[in-house]
Amino acid sequence: MFKKIKSKYLKYVLIGIGTLLIAATLFVFSVYLGVWGKLPSKSELAGFEYQQASEVYTADSVLIGKYYLYDRQPIAYSEFPQHLLDALVSIEDERYYEHSGIDYPSLLRVGFKTILMQDQSSGGGSTLTQQLAKNLYPRRERKKTNITVNKVKEMIIASRLESIFSKDEILTHYLNTVSFGDNTFGIESASLKFFNKKTSQLRIEEAAVLVGMLKATYGYNPRVYPEKSLARRNLVLQSMVKNDFLSEAEKDSLTAIPLKLDYRKFDYTDGIAPYFREEVRKKLIKWAKSENEKGNEYNIYTSGLKIYTTLNYKMQVMAEGAMKKHMSKLQKSFEDSYGKRAPWIQNKKLVEKVVRGTPHYQKLLKNELSTSEVWDSLSQKRNMVLTDWSGDKTVNASTIDSVQHYMKFLNTGSMGINPKTGAVHTWIGGIDFKRYKFDHVAQAQRQVGSTFKPIVYTAALETGIPPCAYFSASEVAYENLKGWSPSNSGNKDEAYLNYSMEESLSKSVNTVAVKVLEATGIENVLNQAKKMGVFSKLPNQPSVALGTGEIYLNELAGAYASYVNNGKAVLPYLIETITNQNDSILVQFEPKRAKKRAFSKQTQQIMLEMMKSTINTGTAKRIRSTYKLNNDIAGKTGTTQNNKDAWFVALTPKLVHITWVGLDNHEIGFKSTSLGQGANAALPIFASWYQQLNKHKEFNAITKARFEKPNPFVLDQLNCEPVKRDGFFKRLFTNPKKKKSKKFRNG
Repeated sequence: MFKKIKSKYLKYVLIGIGTLLIAATLFVFSVYLGVWGKLPSKSELAGFEYQQASEVYTADSVLIGKYYLYDRQPIAYSEFPQHLLDALVSIEDERYYEHSGIDYPSLLRVGFKTILMQDQSSGGGSTLTQQLAKNLYPRRERKKTNITVNKVKEMIIASRLESIFSKDEILTHYLNTVSFGDNTFGIESASLKFFNKKTSQLRIEEAAVLVGMLKATYGYNPRVYPEKSLARRNLVLQSMVKNDFLSEAEKDSLTAIPLKLDYRKFDYTDGIAPYFREEVRKKLIKWAKSENEKGNEYNIYTSGLKIYTTLNYKMQVMAEGAMKKHMSKLQKSFEDSYGKRAPWIQNKKLVEKVVRGTPHYQKLLKNELSTSEVWDSLSQKRNMVLTDWSGDKTVNASTIDSVQHYMKFLNTGSMGINPKTGAVHTWIGGIDFKRYKFDHVAQAQRQVGSTFKPIVYTAALETGIPPCAYFSASEVAYENLKGWSPSNSGNKDEAYLNYSMEESLSKSVNTVAVKVLEATGIENVLNQAKKMGVFSKLPNQPSVALGTGEIYLNELAGAYASYVNNGKAVLPYLIETITNQNDSILVQFEPKRAKKRAFSKQTQQIMLEMMKSTINTGTAKRIRSTYKLNNDIAGKTGTTQNNKDAWFVALTPKLVHITWVGLDNHEIGFKSTSLGQGANAALPIFASWYQQLNKHKEFNAITKARFEKPNPFVLDQLNCEPVKRDGFFKRLFTNPKKKKSKKFRNG
């Protein structure tokens, strides 16, 4: 053939072109055969599965978190609004419905502009099907020679995809796999993140924003570059006009709409209820492990599970708001009370002790630095961000300065549960999960102070001590307990006073609580605690009456539930059901409640009346006077020795709520009891929150619930003078300044 061509130059050109075509054909064939790496077969492409994020929902169906390696929630084609598909095809692949995976005219156009005209902005010429191939099998090589290989691979895979799936199915897979940056994959996750709505609810201009991001997920990120994103959105809308999906008038009205986001970052440390979500995650891991041992395959990060929890979204939002409002004010009062003599400033030994316990200190020691060198390194100042209740601040400070800054912060834990089932409605594990990962609901065992006294009094009633039995409030030094002498707070002269059980509990009289314990017997009290669901090891000492035992907050909540649950304790639980991505139930969790009553019906009613007195006239009376809460509420305040822990327990017919406030460092307490007592430090969190619940009719079933009326016999048993004063002759021969001395008798 070449002999007939007279021009030798033309002959060489044709030979060259022929050689290139043969080489190109052989090259493509070698890629097809797998010489440059194995290609997925049609069966492999047909059977691929997404790695899906697991979703966490509240009891009122609000998505509050995800567990994932890749943030992705695949959805069906039917959930894509038509304008989303129109926008995608218009801007990314105009001839999508005409080609078979490879748009050859577009490819030739790009090749001509790129190679001959050196126009690097001409685009890649990839179809949506080719982009899907790249999504499913991401490129890993950066070398120029491998770019061509990857391109050919994607074309071959695209052809195979077109032979396996319909056009609608390819669009479905594409929109479920495409990256939107920030480890967010798929249109559903992107829609939830940027607009806080499902894909099916996207408006045209919102769909155009997300489709516009596909060209450059960071450069057109509407949160980072809103102006660029807006311009790109309008370009997408213009392309829809060009492809007859929108009219000019519709486009003009849409481009006039400002860019408005409702951004929700499903981050591990951010968002609502982070401590709750972390506890759910721990329980899920245990569940998945047990299921995998049975032969099932579940991974909470990739299996696309849906976890439906007991948490109430609105109640949690209001609870966190009440906590932040109170704790920010309390923190200021706390710091002001110490002034310049604060232990985190003046107590050098304490600061050194805390610094030595930091990971940074331990890391430097492992680098074989001397103690002085480590200290010098930690003393070096640099720009760092320190956080307080007013926000983040960039300051010039050292690591030691940072330790001193954070060791002064008060922390908190609180939870609200349904006392009938143990379902958790609210859960606050601390003030800031980002900086304080330790969960004060599930991980902290703290002394519970006077919140343990109701258990002592319950045991006393169960052993036959009548509620109108009187106990002297005078201080006693117990000889067989090394002279231990419990005392009462305040300066009230109580040497000649005798309190009824109701009055002593409502006023939280320590001296009487110990005497009630003595009359009841320590073993009876400890057994009563176990019956009520307290499984933490308690001290077999008289001081247990004052709450020196360390108990988990959620454990205490389950015990207190018995007072409004027919004497039966509950185990707080967080998860109702776990389903797969198709909402088929995998497991449903049942409430765990005690089978037997921990105390009689009569004891239950008496204790509730006593704890109502705590709210109405006792240590928690500010519930009525300050916060004007007229709901049916019973409760108990608690304050531990040296004001280290502040507690408040609230009981309502359909809710048990417990709050703790204190410092993680046990060597620092409140400066004064007036500031650190449960009624001041812990109670306001509940009271402010309950005020908010009262404003919302949807919570009327809880807030307007009433305690059942006590038996007339119970009321008659409580019908006695709250305080009796010693008679004249007893006062005459008693020296109030001389502390009584006796031996403690256990029961």
